[in-house]
Amino acid sequence: MRGTLVDHPVQTMWACASRIKTTMPRGALFGVKAPLILLLAVLAGCASTPSAKQPSPNAGRYQISQDRAPTRVLDPSEIQEVVPTAVTRTMAGNRSPYEVLGKRYKVMSTEEGYFERGVASWYGEKFHGHKTSNGEIFDMYKVSAAHKSLPIPSFLRVTNLDNNRSIIVRVNDRGPFHGDRIIDLSYAAAVKLGYADRGTARVELEAIVVKTDAPRERREQPQLARVGSGKIANQYLQVGAYSQRGSAHEVAEQLRGLTRQPVKIEEVRSSEGQLLHRVRIGPLNDLAEVDSLKARVASANLGTPYTVSE
Repeated sequence: MRGTLVDHPVQTMWACASRIKTTMPRGALFGVKAPLILLLAVLAGCASTPSAKQPSPNAGRYQISQDRAPTRVLDPSEIQEVVPTAVTRTMAGNRSPYEVLGKRYKVMSTEEGYFERGVASWYGEKFHGHKTSNGEIFDMYKVSAAHKSLPIPSFLRVTNLDNNRSIIVRVNDRGPFHGDRIIDLSYAAAVKLGYADRGTARVELEAIVVKTDAPRERREQPQLARVGSGKIANQYLQVGAYSQRGSAHEVAEQLRGLTRQPVKIEEVRSSEGQLLHRVRIGPLNDLAEVDSLKARVASANLGTPYTVSE
């Protein structure tokens, strides 16, 4: 660290010699053998005296200075999906305005209607195990996100515009604060979206809002703020995630009366560990059919579905 002074070994030895010389009687250094041996021994002791310890260049909050991917290979199929839920917010992570690197940021009052396209990056091992802005522990092996202005927590559908893969993420951190990036995803999220080896990707962000006045068994069903466009491949229409398996079966039967496409029920865990029964239609490859299905599902009063990739 600049400003830390460390004695040079040669200078230290000369300094020791000067101190010894001034404290010994004149002529004592010119004895036959013993004084010379004593002088050399003292000089050696001075040279071996530990110098001022330099602080570690990585001293501070993080143990490594540069972020990086984990050493082990992460299988995308092992990454747990995020299921949107109704949120309860506190001041944790939502102080507004706040300042980082001399720039002020303001937290949005609501995420409803949020839609943006831009560049996404990812963060990993450097921050793994440290607290996020709302006090949670960052886990690079789980799907999460950092955003400069969305309220915490929030849910987003993130679509990689280069390969049309999409996932749901939960925002629990602040950032990124460098360059023109609009969102920082966890390493696991970048793996799911297929850009972990490149560092950045062009993405589309859509807010997902779960209405708190929904019936209990359908509380996990998200409401899309805005529907994206473009070509799709092997995507699914998620109708809802239900706490009761019977409710999921009832909805699935109604959906089978609306479409010839496959309807499936899968068991998943929410971020709070709750067992949910997820109902999806697909795979779907035609955007016009997706839009038609969304309209039919809404007309049947089965909620507001959204597309996801697998």
